[in-house]
Amino acid sequence: MRGYLLEESLAWMLRFSGYRLLVHADQDPAELVMDGGTLRVRGRGALHQVDVLGEFAFTPAFSMPVRLFLEAKYLQGSCGLEVVRNAHGVIHDVNENYTAYDGARPRQRYKYSYALFSANGFTGDAQRYALAHQISLVDLSGASFAWLLGLIGTTASSLYGGQQHLPGAEPFPVTWMRTELRKALGTSPVNLLPSASVPDGRFTQTAGAALAQFAAVLERRSEAELLLGFPSAPFILPLAADDHRRFLAYAETRPDHPVRIRRRGTGTAAEWTLSPADAAGAYELTFKLPEHIEEWISGIGEKERRRTTQFKEQFLSTITLYRMDGTGVRTYQLQYEPSSLSRPGTEE
Repeated sequence: MRGYLLEESLAWMLRFSGYRLLVHADQDPAELVMDGGTLRVRGRGALHQVDVLGEFAFTPAFSMPVRLFLEAKYLQGSCGLEVVRNAHGVIHDVNENYTAYDGARPRQRYKYSYALFSANGFTGDAQRYALAHQISLVDLSGASFAWLLGLIGTTASSLYGGQQHLPGAEPFPVTWMRTELRKALGTSPVNLLPSASVPDGRFTQTAGAALAQFAAVLERRSEAELLLGFPSAPFILPLAADDHRRFLAYAETRPDHPVRIRRRGTGTAAEWTLSPADAAGAYELTFKLPEHIEEWISGIGEKERRRTTQFKEQFLSTITLYRMDGTGVRTYQLQYEPSSLSRPGTEE
């Protein structure tokens, strides 16, 4: 149940990062299939279930339109190699499903990418395999997303407790729950929502209240909006804003601006902050790097500061953000600028 709630939360957040949500085969009958209310994408050898599917509203130059498989994992432990290996197999099969012409009509082609979001991080093997095969891993276990995981846990407990109002052997109405949540979050056109039978009245009242509260908290926490940053590196950065309205107020007037990047803590528990170089306090974005990168940075104590600076200069020199609004896709570029007070080999 926590996994379902995490999926819907990430779909809600993804809309703000330049992606249009695809939730039904009617949105693209050539590529998508509905199977018992579940959305699947055609591959060369099979149909593949997708947790969340987004289409990037901006097509990069000299490229094809981009679509993103987003998979959410809320496991007791870290997400392992087998999950990432499956992601690689899926994305390879889907990208291989190409025919230039369907009969006499040209067919649109897409570039599919894959991102795995995990509530409890990833194993070392999973991280190394993902890096080798360009699968993006997003670790939500840091302090910046504790509010979201806490909300999911509380809501899941309320829904689980509401099952006492269901008739004896009746299974939990997952389709009804997801339909109600998508209505509340506005993540699907109402006419494309799957039909679902309404459960027993007492359960509907209890579970409906829990889902309404869940949606309300997400809306209130919209200032903690998730922004996806794309650095000059083979991974993406989930950027948690202390208040996204302050970030937007600054970035709208200066879409390309210099930033300072700081690393707090050490080892795999380290978190990074990003703020404008010439207006300290205007906004702050927080992110975590993949654990295997943090292990390299802090692997030799006397080299930790030097490696931190080296990593910022090489991989975080430019971070691009895309955001959807009523006028289309907005693009922001955050350019790393070392402090004038810093010395070679020191951390800012």
